[in-house]
Amino acid sequence: MHVPDGFFNAATSVGAGVVSAGTIGASLKKASTELTDRLAPLAGLVAAFIFALQMLNFPVASGTSGHLLGGTLAAVLVGPWIGSLCVAIVLLVQGLLFADGGLTAYGINVLLIATIPAFVGYAIFRALRAALPPTKSSIVAASGVAALISVPVAASVFALLFRIGGEVDLSFGSVLAAMMGVHVLVGIGEALITAAVISAVVATRPDLIYGAADLPPEPLLQTTPAGRAS
Repeated sequence: MHVPDGFFNAATSVGAGVVSAGTIGASLKKASTELTDRLAPLAGLVAAFIFALQMLNFPVASGTSGHLLGGTLAAVLVGPWIGSLCVAIVLLVQGLLFADGGLTAYGINVLLIATIPAFVGYAIFRALRAALPPTKSSIVAASGVAALISVPVAASVFALLFRIGGEVDLSFGSVLAAMMGVHVLVGIGEALITAAVISAVVATRPDLIYGAADLPPEPLLQTTPAGRAS
């Protein structure tokens, strides 16, 4: 979903840039209160991990490929504010060093790949968590479903933005159909990757997951000295 230069007119790119700048500013302010000695290094690891995963493409259909967006995954791990910042930083590095996504389209890419997946995905995750029992399996399931839904939502916003300021005269319906047709499949890949990562982390260190803070503590194992009955 990385948008290159020239896909949108200047007004749409600037408008999306203003919205993204506002969300980044709000996220920075919120992160200044949420970042702790434990969460700060974890945020760095999340950014590096998503950067690596986004470099890996998987086949989707008819010669097209997709890759992880990572917004929902980051939001579940470190919260939507810090998570969206992690992905925004990844997008900046990709644009500057690898020309993956145009610099004039950076605001649009932040909106589509960082902001919407992080906040929409996390809202869906929290809604599902509220309806499910507080278990590790429910965290995995909720994160996967949230990731699945977040990708088509971002794709639909792309279609709407293209209708407003796309440089090619295409109907909203045709752009939406093309984007949804591919990104529903991308969303399935996103869901599988997100669920797999969350499953691995929640099985070993659930205390590291922002979205699992309400899990009840696990009972401590009671041990007895050797040779004595408990």
